[in-house]
Amino acid sequence: MSKKAHKNQVKVQIPDYQTIREIVIKGTEMGGDNKQFMFLDRNKELQEINYNQTFRLIRTLSTYFYSKGLKDGTKIAIVSDNCIYWGFAYYAIIVGGNVVVPMDAKLSHEDIEDQLVRCDCEAVVYSRKFQKFVDMVKENGKTQIREYFCMDDFDEYYEIGEKLIEAGDDSFDKVEIKPDDLAAIVFTSGTTGKSKGVMLTHRNVASNCTASMRVLTGRHAIAFLPLHHTLSWVSGLYATYIVSEWGYLCDGINHIQQDIKKFQPYNFTGVPLVVETVYDRIWKTARKMGKEELLKKGIKISNILMKFGIDKRRKIFKMVHDNLGGNLDMIICGGAYLDPKYEKGLYDLGIDVFNGYGLTECSPVITCNHPKKFKFGSVGTPLECNEVKVVDPDEDGVGEIYVRGSNVMVGYYNDPEATAAAFDGDWFKTGDFGRIDEDGFLFMVGRKKNLIILSNGENISPEELENKFVDDGIVKEIVVRGEKDTIIAEIFPDNDLANTLGITDIPAEISKIVDRVNSTLNTDRHIHSFVIRETPFERTSTGKIKRAQFNFAEDEAK
Repeated sequence: MSKKAHKNQVKVQIPDYQTIREIVIKGTEMGGDNKQFMFLDRNKELQEINYNQTFRLIRTLSTYFYSKGLKDGTKIAIVSDNCIYWGFAYYAIIVGGNVVVPMDAKLSHEDIEDQLVRCDCEAVVYSRKFQKFVDMVKENGKTQIREYFCMDDFDEYYEIGEKLIEAGDDSFDKVEIKPDDLAAIVFTSGTTGKSKGVMLTHRNVASNCTASMRVLTGRHAIAFLPLHHTLSWVSGLYATYIVSEWGYLCDGINHIQQDIKKFQPYNFTGVPLVVETVYDRIWKTARKMGKEELLKKGIKISNILMKFGIDKRRKIFKMVHDNLGGNLDMIICGGAYLDPKYEKGLYDLGIDVFNGYGLTECSPVITCNHPKKFKFGSVGTPLECNEVKVVDPDEDGVGEIYVRGSNVMVGYYNDPEATAAAFDGDWFKTGDFGRIDEDGFLFMVGRKKNLIILSNGENISPEELENKFVDDGIVKEIVVRGEKDTIIAEIFPDNDLANTLGITDIPAEISKIVDRVNSTLNTDRHIHSFVIRETPFERTSTGKIKRAQFNFAEDEAK
């Protein structure tokens, strides 16, 4: 099945890139003096930069790093929130032949320090916001860090690097990078345990970028995702080089609606949390304007027309699209489960959501839906850079997902046992469960580590149960687990929605919802009890619940 042609799609011949350096150099040659990025500077003023200017900064900053003895695969960490200077540092490190170690800035200082120790970092690039962290690291003396570079001083570093080049320093130009050279060490989110350092080569990242862009090329986009996340590399840092289209690099999702309206993107890549935010704000705005019923009527009319091959969605929902800048017609989503409600809901309004599946260990995209091939509820078909299979499927065709290909990591840093356990020959064992249908589309079920195993041998995916609640009344967040051969749930309710609907007895309403879901399940899958949380679950920076860290409250129970 294919969707309509997108006005944002661009036709480009994408070569088989072997290294990240090759992507940046050839992308610069194609882009030249054309605009590459728009961004807010340190004074929150809007700026733009072209491809040649970006490359000059990369070259001078790399040369400055070399002058400090940081070369030939030195591991350099970045600790900062999203900003353009994060991108400059990343390019300078990785294109200059060193190894980038991007840190999740939302982690505790102690956790970041621990990761710096475990990956043998010798330098840190940081923003002024993290000065206290840097002071702590220096005082503790646990790491191998010998150089610290503050992003606020980048102008000084550029100037020094420029003078070195003018004096004849051609170190950057002489750098030779092989496809199998280490490019990055990226720590997993640690949702189910201690994080691991994923080793990605230039071949890993370059092949994934190449394959992703061949099916998801598009005109200018906004980059919302945290830059330490590998998905943001493909969609934000490298997309501009591969398709020669400018992007807006923003500081996160805090002002997502305003940013979309202002910069008028044709597409963006996000995690489910971002997609849900866009969808919910559309309906919130409609309710505020008294247009909710009109919107529902428009969807009914549009759906009838679509049955006859007449697509008038953008015309019928012009108000919605104007509030989103007027151009947005494609969202690429990955990182976690996306309720089909949002996929179908945005499609009805004229915005196609292409859901995909990936892991840090796979650089990260494994499968995705795209304009030429999609299926609602699935996470798409495999990219050309990898193969996917389901191992030991049950009667429903559900089994563990295995992957192999040029995008699969070489292993976990300094952890040969975890590396060996992660592979079956050359197949990477994802730890995720799913099924592949007759058309080759992958459907996700849940995580192997999260499986609830009952005494009768029954394996139950908690995610499969949780997904049955995502569009059910006032249940905003839910986590289920096994305990003494029963299944219990912890639920964070949507109190705002409850107030809107006039619901005063939240436990009683949730009890009804649980009973309703149970009525659709086999007895051994019934949720036997639940507790109600007063606060949301702790999440990673990409919106995943940290299952390894939550504890069931001992308050209201059924």
